[in-house]
Amino acid sequence: MSRILINHIDSNIERYDAIYSPKDLLALLPTNDSVVHTVVDTRTKIQHIMTGASNKIILVVGPCSIHDPKEALEYSQKLQSLAQKVEDTFLIILRAYFEKSRTGLGWKGLIDEPDLDGKSNASKGLRVARQLLLDINKLGMPCATELVDPFTPQYILDLIAWSAIGARSVESRRSRELASGISTPVGFKNRTDGNIDVAIEAVNYAKEAHSFNGITADGRIAEIKTKGNKYGHIILRGGSDGPNYDAAHVERAQEKLRARKLPDIVMIDCSHANSNKDFSKQPAIFMDIIKQIKAGNTKISGIMLESYLHEGNQPYAHAGLKKSVSITDSCISFETTERIIMEAYRMLNKS
Repeated sequence: MSRILINHIDSNIERYDAIYSPKDLLALLPTNDSVVHTVVDTRTKIQHIMTGASNKIILVVGPCSIHDPKEALEYSQKLQSLAQKVEDTFLIILRAYFEKSRTGLGWKGLIDEPDLDGKSNASKGLRVARQLLLDINKLGMPCATELVDPFTPQYILDLIAWSAIGARSVESRRSRELASGISTPVGFKNRTDGNIDVAIEAVNYAKEAHSFNGITADGRIAEIKTKGNKYGHIILRGGSDGPNYDAAHVERAQEKLRARKLPDIVMIDCSHANSNKDFSKQPAIFMDIIKQIKAGNTKISGIMLESYLHEGNQPYAHAGLKKSVSITDSCISFETTERIIMEAYRMLNKS
C-alpha cells in the first residue's frame, strides 16, 4: 500500500493506546459474594418499587461527578450510615458518576482523565473507577451511574444497581438500545429544553428487543441482541422552559405515560434546571416532592439530590483544588443532606 493511502486512513489519528479488555479488568479486580448481594438485592428492591410491590422511595444521592476516590469513599461511609437509619422508608443509592456527557470543552470525568491533568488515561480511569465501586459496595452502599460511552458498561455495570441516560443522550438511538440490554433499571431524563416526550419515547423504545454493535467481555466487536428493559422510567429534571418538579407538571407527565400505556412512575431531580443550578434551592424542592408523596402521589418512585461533603463547587483545575468540594455542578453539603432526609423521614412516618 502506498504511503499516500496509509496517511489517508488515519490522517487525524496521533496514535492508538490499547486498554484492558473487560474480562481482563474484571479478573484484575474481581467481585465477591457480599458485593454481588448488594448489587442484586438493590436491583430487586428497585424493581419492587417500580411495580408497586414496595412503597419505599428511591433516593439517588451524591456528587455531580466523582473526581477524588478517597473523598468519595468518605462520603459513601457517611451516606451508608444515614441509609441505615431510614431504610424502612427510603432506598438510598450513591450517585457514582464517572463520565460527563458534554456539548462543550471541559473535564470528561474520572474514567477519561483520572489524574486531573488534562491528559486522557482510560486504562487507569477504568481501573480506579472499578476499584472505587468495589470499595463502596463492600460497605453495603449500592451505586448508580450515568451511561455515556457504550463500551463502559462492560467494565463496571456488574457493580451498578441503577443507571441513568442523561438529558443530552436521551434522543440517541444508541443510548436507548444500550438501555434495552443492561441489567439495571434505567431512568431517562427529559431533554434540556424541558421536553418530556422524548424521555417517554425512550422508555417505550428501550422496553423492546433491539440489536446494536458493541464489545464482548473479551473485547471483541459483536452484534449484541437485547431482550428489552421493562424497568425504564422518566426523570423530570426541568429545562430551559423552567422547572417541572411541581404537582401540576408531575401529573401531566404521568397522564402522558398512561396515554402511552406505560407505567406512570416518575423520578424527580432536585438539581439541574429544576433548581436553575442553584444548589441552595435543592432542599426546598426535595421537601415539595416529599409533600406530594405524603399527599398521595405514590407513583413518584424516586428523587435525586446532588450532594457532597461540602457545599458549592469550584472551577476545574489541574492543581490547587479545595478538598471535598465538587469540580462540576454545585452540591448541597452532607450535613444539609442528612438534615432534609431525616426531616422527610419523620414527615412520611408521622400519622
